[in-house]
Amino acid sequence: MKVLFTFGGLPHYSNFILSRLNNIAGLEIIVVVPKRDTGTIGDGVMQTHEGVNFKIIYLKEYKAFYGNFFFKDFIAVLEEEKPNIIVTIWPYILGFASGIFLKKYLRKNNIKLILKEIPFHVSKFNNAYSYYKSKFSLQLNEELKQNEKVNWLFYVKHFILKYVRKYYYNKLVDATVNYIDEAYEIVGSYGVDREKIFISTNSPDTDLIFKANEEIKMLPPILKENPFRIVHIGRLVKWKKTHQLIQAIQLLKEKFPEIELLIIGKGKEQIVLELLAEELGVKENIKFIGGVYDNDTLGRYLKASSVYVLAGMGGLSINQAMAFGKPIICST
Repeated sequence: MKVLFTFGGLPHYSNFILSRLNNIAGLEIIVVVPKRDTGTIGDGVMQTHEGVNFKIIYLKEYKAFYGNFFFKDFIAVLEEEKPNIIVTIWPYILGFASGIFLKKYLRKNNIKLILKEIPFHVSKFNNAYSYYKSKFSLQLNEELKQNEKVNWLFYVKHFILKYVRKYYYNKLVDATVNYIDEAYEIVGSYGVDREKIFISTNSPDTDLIFKANEEIKMLPPILKENPFRIVHIGRLVKWKKTHQLIQAIQLLKEKFPEIELLIIGKGKEQIVLELLAEELGVKENIKFIGGVYDNDTLGRYLKASSVYVLAGMGGLSINQAMAFGKPIICST
């Protein structure tokens, strides 16, 4: 069986999982990604070929009439590769929904289409307007900015979008894969049969983490011992709310002068965060480590810390910290 994925890039945390799938006898994985970054993948996400044993196809993208990108020459790739299954994501699903010839090709060749969905980006069918106006929806924007003005265009857009979703959930895709149980309720509100909704919990490759956890026991400490050291792991974007951790360090420093915050990650907010640390007088209590993507080094920093803390939007670093045996404090 041949399975073709369409992604906006090659994030490091996906490569190992896809490579494990590619190692299964009788299963071949192909990944189609853009030749250049068009913003489908988040700022600061580490992309790499490390750990890749599957085929990667780079295609140019074009901006479609609905305002999002899709791949040029995609049908030609399908003719060449002849996949049995395609797994796609937002916004590429819109290209399948609007592509008349692409849909005909899938039907003619009996190619199954699966949507890998992020359910908390999707409203229930009957409350689209209130959902996308809510503070929670605002938190899903990496810059914590409202993308849309709430005017008549807002209502028209989300009226159309909820029916587009209803169409592709019921008439186009053969299944949806989601990583929260609430998908049964959210996707189900569009009239989708429960049998077409699958839950695949989101996680890094914990086997590799457990292996690294054993290996680092033989290595010297990466930092001097400090029981008041906490660690944050994540991209440095506003929705991670790393600035709140820096503000918390200022408050805690009065009672715990030795408190230390390790910030592991990179992103365009780093300069802002460094200036904030200096302004609040905690520059010496905060270490910006940069991006760390190998499990051994990441595990050593976690081992040198007492607790993992995440103030804003969650991510796979929560799973990583737990897999390395660290207590965690995170937002809900």
